[in-house]
Amino acid sequence: MIFPPRPRRLTGMTAQIRPILIHPDRRLRAECEPVAEVDDSIRALIEDMLATMYDAPGVGLAAPQVGVLKRVIVMDCVDKDALPAPVAMVNPEILRVSEELNVHEEGCLSVPEEYVEVTRPARVRVRWLDAAGAPQEADFEGLWATCVQHEIDHLDGRLFIDYVGPLKRKLITERMKKLKRARAREQEEREAGVA
Repeated sequence: MIFPPRPRRLTGMTAQIRPILIHPDRRLRAECEPVAEVDDSIRALIEDMLATMYDAPGVGLAAPQVGVLKRVIVMDCVDKDALPAPVAMVNPEILRVSEELNVHEEGCLSVPEEYVEVTRPARVRVRWLDAAGAPQEADFEGLWATCVQHEIDHLDGRLFIDYVGPLKRKLITERMKKLKRARAREQEEREAGVA
């Protein structure tokens, strides 16, 4: 999901900005593997994902969006004027959803410049492991609830455009293919200019 940037680190590690995959890409449609152990490699992934999310800018990012098919998400949905409040979730699982629904216009870093109104439960309870490997459980509502559901969808190979009709989804996919071709041409021109 998309939002203004707000750099922040969870630990003292040096984070790297990773390239974000653009739809269509088969890795965005894969079901991600659970993380067996929250070790330094997972913590480094979390750091990189947070740096990438803030740089993009976005409010959420899932590991498959940076080409890692592991069940890891990060998010920070605080108001743009508030202090950062990054949340990293390893193996997140939705335990309960409210009957009350919420409609939110969603965007996605893997489907840039496209926005779709999506209806989801207004409140959810989620269980996960934090960056230290400790179990956590909390309730989320509002944008936080929308974001956590959006990012968990990524772990199951679903995109927010799956909530629209097939014609609109096809049009968005065609625009993304065109965008990817244009970016590839720009990259080739840059590399040719350097050579």
